[in-house]
Amino acid sequence: MLGQGWRWRGAPRGVRAAAGAVVVVFGYGTVVHIGQVAGLGAPAGPLPAWLSAFFASLVLLDPLVAVPVTRRLRAGVVLGAVVLSAVVLAADAMANAWASYVLDAAGVVTAGRVGQGIVTVLAVALLTVVPTLWRWSEGRGTAGRRPVG
Repeated sequence: MLGQGWRWRGAPRGVRAAAGAVVVVFGYGTVVHIGQVAGLGAPAGPLPAWLSAFFASLVLLDPLVAVPVTRRLRAGVVLGAVVLSAVVLAADAMANAWASYVLDAAGVVTAGRVGQGIVTVLAVALLTVVPTLWRWSEGRGTAGRRPVG
């Protein structure tokens, strides 16, 4: 996936790592949500229809973040890393919190609660790398140039 065709080549190692992390996290999210839709990792107990529909929508939304960032397009960074990631990860964290704390009566740490915490940390971490990805993404006339500022 990140071999010969990796479009972030030429960017500093930290920038490549951040872009790669975005792609891996949302690729993993796609697989997890496909598994949930297929009933292979669904939360215990029935979920409200709106919550099930949201988790199912992540099967489409997660790749809409990963693919544009993989292509190193500035529009992809805006769409993927800013708009969708903020919306997808924040909403995913809130939906997981609802499922883990409102619907799950367990008074102990559960896999769902750990997952909700991880998604929340990822949302914050991703938003911190957006400015760097923006500077190194390819906008009009900037392909192969060092970022300004």
